[in-house]
Amino acid sequence: MTTDSVLLTPGLFVTGTDTEVGKTWVAAGLVRALRAHGIDAAAFKPVASGAARGPDGTLQNEDLEALTLAMGHATAPADLNVYCFEPAIAPHVAAARAGVTIDLARIEGAARRLARRHAFVVAEGAGGWRVPLAPGLDLSDLAARLGWPILLVVGLRLGCINHARLTAEAIRNGGQAFLGWVANDLVVDYPERTSTIAALNECLPGPCFGSVMRSQPSELALAPLVEAVAAMVAPTAR
Repeated sequence: MTTDSVLLTPGLFVTGTDTEVGKTWVAAGLVRALRAHGIDAAAFKPVASGAARGPDGTLQNEDLEALTLAMGHATAPADLNVYCFEPAIAPHVAAARAGVTIDLARIEGAARRLARRHAFVVAEGAGGWRVPLAPGLDLSDLAARLGWPILLVVGLRLGCINHARLTAEAIRNGGQAFLGWVANDLVVDYPERTSTIAALNECLPGPCFGSVMRSQPSELALAPLVEAVAAMVAPTAR
């Protein structure tokens, strides 16, 4: 925790080894599990790409909808999202096409408002750890600005050990705290699942907080992570 971060309220930042590895699945499950545990947790998805126009003309993004439901809301609460772009492409390209420059100060302001209203914030990134957001700016800069420890979602498939090690190394080299990781079963009956998790346990610099799969609610597998979060939250804030 850094003294100049938004950590007036504790939180964590969910990133992944790639896009489509289950960051939202894990983030939403964690928010549901924390709220069921009596912790007033908020979801935060500062940047989202890939949305459809609704009947009223507003952009509707599946990740935002999942996080909204995890908080128990019918519509997205204030400050859950700062930037939402229609094309499902890299955020910096989508922003440029929309004539928008992603501003970390604006994102930090939304994070601070969430932190004032809730006991814990689960922030989710976009794409992988070094995905560009603007010229000279990428997701790691956003995570550093927020200051919360990093939870890495590893999509279990061929090549994920290398991707996970490189991501964890980049996180630590950037000075961010590596909280731990969660495995996500992307491939049904992946034959090297056990050996892959064993290898990741050996080489990653933080504990595994669970293994999730699409066939079950993710919060069922995140009990160790919920306990770790509960230890970060002051009893009076629950």
